[in-house]
Amino acid sequence: MNVRISASLVINDMGQIACMDCGHEFGPQGKPWKEAAQIDEAPLKGSGGHPYSNASNILLRRFYCPGCAKLIDTETALHGDPFLNDIVKL
Repeated sequence: MNVRISASLVINDMGQIACMDCGHEFGPQGKPWKEAAQIDEAPLKGSGGHPYSNASNILLRRFYCPGCAKLIDTETALHGDPFLNDIVKL
C-alpha cells in the first residue's frame, strides 16, 4: 500500500519515495530524493513580474520526475546553494 507524502510523491511498499503517477523511485525514505530528480534551474528575475525584477542572483529550481516529467517540487535558491532536502520518514 502506497502512503501519500505530498501532492506528487508516495512511499511505496518497498519503502522507496516514488512518483505517484508513474511509480519512478527516487530512493529510500529517510534520504534526500531531489538528487534523483530531473532538475531545471532558471533565473527568478522577471519570471514573477515586477516584484521579482531585482532578483538577478536568485534561481528558481524545478524538480521533475525522470519517468513521466511531472513537476514534483520547486524551490528558490542562490546560485551554488545546495538543495533544500526534504527528508521523509514514516
